[in-house]
Amino acid sequence: MSRVVLAMSGGVDSSASALLLQQQGYEVIGLFMRSGVTAPAVCEAGGPDALPIVEPKSHKQGCCSASDAADARRVADSLDIPFHAIDFRDDFGRIQDYFADEYLAGRTPNPCVMCNIWLKFGRLWDFARQVGAERIATGHYARLEPRVEDEPPALLRGRDPDKDQSYVLFGIERELLSRVLFPVGGYSKGEIRDLARRAGIRTADKRDSQEICFIPDNNYIGFLERYRGPQETAGELVDTTGKVVGRHDGYHRFTIGQRRGLGVTFGAPRFVVRIEPETRRVVIGPKEALGRTELDAERTNWLIDPPPQQLRCTAQIRYQHRPALCNVEPVSGDRVRVQFDEPQYGVAPGQAVVFYDDSRVLGGGWILQD
Repeated sequence: MSRVVLAMSGGVDSSASALLLQQQGYEVIGLFMRSGVTAPAVCEAGGPDALPIVEPKSHKQGCCSASDAADARRVADSLDIPFHAIDFRDDFGRIQDYFADEYLAGRTPNPCVMCNIWLKFGRLWDFARQVGAERIATGHYARLEPRVEDEPPALLRGRDPDKDQSYVLFGIERELLSRVLFPVGGYSKGEIRDLARRAGIRTADKRDSQEICFIPDNNYIGFLERYRGPQETAGELVDTTGKVVGRHDGYHRFTIGQRRGLGVTFGAPRFVVRIEPETRRVVIGPKEALGRTELDAERTNWLIDPPPQQLRCTAQIRYQHRPALCNVEPVSGDRVRVQFDEPQYGVAPGQAVVFYDDSRVLGGGWILQD
């Protein structure tokens, strides 16, 4: 029987993954990754490895809270699989540092991608090898398709287009794909909830997590100012000609494409077009000023053989973006230039650009400042 370590977050997707893996004949070991970001709690009975149980202070639900850990443990117990909860607070601290650094550099971070690279497909695989497991698994909505002998499988979009998470998985090392399983990727979300209900899994109707796990209240600005203290980032609001039209309380409060909360009004909508941390200026303009037909990206990770010349494909510039036709051209090292057939709106430095051939993920990189 092949042993697999499953990342269990306490949600329905990873819970159903445990059940599906069991049904497929795997020996499953559950692993919950503690972030160290907790609220005051009391422990339930259960010995020295008991997990704290807390009632959330609001309706918002993260994926690494103490209550999530308790849900994950209970699901593991109900399925009679071994369960471990390990403290990864140092690794989560690295992700928090990255998040704060990016915002203070005028970029828009994507901590979920970095969490996948560093933790779910980094430390998770390290743990798997320690316990003699041959594979790791997560509850992501993505699929893997076998290729020719000795070639890693292809990473594909999940079957449910509304839940597809392939965008946040582009950073997986290609050679690791042969060790990865995505049990729910071939199902719709509704089918997964139905499966969990029929099996009596307690998380079947649990609300999906929507917030970054270390910011459960979804207050990014509050987190930044608590984590790094007050910031001297206030400055001028200017239009695309450089004319000063107002002032702002801090450029770290803005992201590219933002429309609301600008602090000034015009006869027509205005959007954040550019953030200039060196001058502390935030540039705003009409929607057409957001349009870009070209971007550069670096730290490219390829899930195919790196193309030696221009590649025709589609590209996705953020999680909910509709893929756009483009040409991708290697520039130097791990850097590429992306040229779109039509202008794309809201291209944000610090976000990932991910390349696709139909449903297959080809690779991706990190969008650079102009």
